[in-house]
Amino acid sequence: MNEKYEVARLDELDRSGSWTRVRGHFGIEAFGVNAWTAGASGDQVISDHNEERSGHEELYVVLNGRAIFTVDGRDVDAPAGALVFVNEPQTQRKAIATEAGTSVLAVGAKPGEAYQPLGWEWSSDAFQYFESGEPERAYELLAAADTAHPDSPSVLYNLACAEALTGRSEEAVDHLRRAGQLYEPFAEIARDDSDFDSIRDHPGYAGA
Repeated sequence: MNEKYEVARLDELDRSGSWTRVRGHFGIEAFGVNAWTAGASGDQVISDHNEERSGHEELYVVLNGRAIFTVDGRDVDAPAGALVFVNEPQTQRKAIATEAGTSVLAVGAKPGEAYQPLGWEWSSDAFQYFESGEPERAYELLAAADTAHPDSPSVLYNLACAEALTGRSEEAVDHLRRAGQLYEPFAEIARDDSDFDSIRDHPGYAGA
């Protein structure tokens, strides 16, 4: 890396599923920026979400392919080169690829505040250790993430997974309950998540 700049192609960066780690690769601290790539036409390339918790404004750049964005219930056709800016954090948005290989770059930050990486990035970094059967390493990452990003629903949910897999039953129940309070769908998702099999008979699990 040149001490003043770095050049890289998107397909050279570390990728996990559909997500390419742009911010992490360059060590960007001023704003969030990552990319998502659809494997096939019809795949969701930007998840159905809003940024109410983060307060972020977001700019989406269609790098290649084509996508249909749905923003506040309205469909927007976005071919390669299109820019879609969502300035109100509470606005719901998503994007579906209409061509295989469609890539969308997302850039976001909260106006007037120093940028802080969001908790979901920490969760995603831990997934490799769940997949490799190393839940203790996943736990270490997620415990640090919870300290840095308290009350992040995705961090709490995945931390609870790691705790259940490593015998930390009390902590797992508490963190799963809190994740469900912050993001209600997690309570339903947990019912089919085998990571929690070890705590289903725990007295506190029913309320998690």
